[in-house]
This record gives sequence, C-alpha cells and structure tokens, in this order.
Amino acid sequence: GAASVVVGHPLDTIKTRLQAGQGYGNTLNCVLTVYRNESVAGFFKGMSFPLASIAVYSSVVFGVFSNTQRLLSQLRHGDPASAPALADMALASVVAGFVSVGIGNPVDLVKIRLQMQTQPYVKANTQAKPTVPGFPVYRGPIHCFQTVLQKEGIAGIYRGAGAMLLRDVPGYCLYFIPYALFCDWITPDGCISPNPSSIWLAGGVAGAISWATATPMDVVKSRLQADGVYLNKYKGTLDCILQSYQKEGLKVFFRGITVNTVRGFPVSSAMFLGYELSLKAMKRDQTETIP
Repeated sequence: GAASVVVGHPLDTIKTRLQAGQGYGNTLNCVLTVYRNESVAGFFKGMSFPLASIAVYSSVVFGVFSNTQRLLSQLRHGDPASAPALADMALASVVAGFVSVGIGNPVDLVKIRLQMQTQPYVKANTQAKPTVPGFPVYRGPIHCFQTVLQKEGIAGIYRGAGAMLLRDVPGYCLYFIPYALFCDWITPDGCISPNPSSIWLAGGVAGAISWATATPMDVVKSRLQADGVYLNKYKGTLDCILQSYQKEGLKVFFRGITVNTVRGFPVSSAMFLGYELSLKAMKRDQTETIP
C-alpha cells in the first residue's frame, strides 16, 4: 500500500492540477510547469496523509468487500468459501464503496488542498491576505485538517463526499468485478489460485478500467475539495457539474483521464498483489498453527 502511494502520487498531483487547476493546458505542460515552479518536491505535495492512512484504508475496504462477499455466499449457498455470484460481488463492491467514502474523504480533502497550494507555507505577516491565490494557506497535513475543521466544521472535512460516493460506488464495482473475471480468465485450468503475475496483471487492468470510468466524477470531487483553499465557487455537487459544463463544456469531465488510467495500473496491481499475498500468508500461518 505504501509503495503504491509513493509510485502513484506524482501522477495524482498532475491529475489534480489538471482537473482543478487553471492554465496548465495538457499533461506535459502541467508536468513542466510544476517542475519549473516547485521542483521535484511539488509532485509529492500532500503525500504524507495518504501514506500514513493507506494501510488502514486498504485493509478496511478490502476487508469489507471480502467479508460482505463471504456473508452473501453463506446466505446464498450455506458456505462462505463458495464461489460468489456476480450479483454478490456487485453488492459487496457497493458496500465497500460506501465505507471507502467515510474513511477516504477527509484524507483526499487534505491531500488535494495541499496539492493545490502553489507555494510552500511561510509565516504570514500582517500585510498578506490569505485569500489571495498563490498565498500558502497550510503548513502541513495536520495544520490543514485543523484549519478546515475550525473554519468549516465536519461538513468541510466531508466536502465532496457526494461526488466521491458517485465515483466510488460504481468505481469499486468496476474494480473488483473485472479483477475477479480477468483473474479467472488468465488462470490456467487446474490451478487452485492465480499466480502472482496473473494477480499483478488482472489488478492493473481492473485499476485502469475503474479509474478511466471514474474520471468524470473524480473531476467534480477534485474541484469541490480544492474549492475553499482560496475561494468558494461551488455550492455542491450539482452546482459544480453545471458550472463546469457551462464554462468548459463536456470535455472538462474527462480532464486527467489519461493520467488516471496510467496511474491506475501500477497502483492497483501493487494493491491487489499485496492483498492476495497477505491472505495466502495468513492462511498458511493458520494451517501451520492447527495441531
């Protein structure tokens, strides 16, 4: 999980700047602009909070999916270990999507607020106006979380939760289901479980599909959560969709789709590989401890 954050975060920063920022143009121009103005460190802004929480987040989301699936198999077939039906995988994915918002929204909000700061934090003097774009508002993730909580309350911490829900519920359906189907397809007949290379490939393909299709609502979520660093433009999810469409047309909802798709492959392949290998290790330990 930690490795996937470190590998994927520079691309995540580029994606966020393209979706919620202004004047970056295309992906290459965005990369060059960030590097020229903020050096390599600019690509890693806001990484510490996701890095600190990824283990909990991944464990909860994958655990909820797995246990919901087992519960549904128990209710349907009387055996939690039986192969789940497609409808059961879909329902388990929906439950995982709802849970992910509760944990992930505050983390994403802090990450995006820090990514959208165009300068490092410096001590403000009495002349400076913290509402001016470009002025550094937050000095780190904890300070960002505390500031948002003090000024905007719990509603501020969960700003963009509606958009995240609309992104993650279908997104996890198109994450777990393609993974299971593709894994089953590339695993040779007679094998009890897929090998690591099959898991890596299936996880990467599932991640690319999920993130590509989630991009429109990811744009809306990024804009809502970045909104508030300097100015408040959007009243809510629908207002953000309407304003974005009226000003920039339909193409705005596909900003960062290439970066999202490319980033989705290595991040998801690492996540699924870690998950499956951890499960195998725990099962092996349980087998060895049984007398």
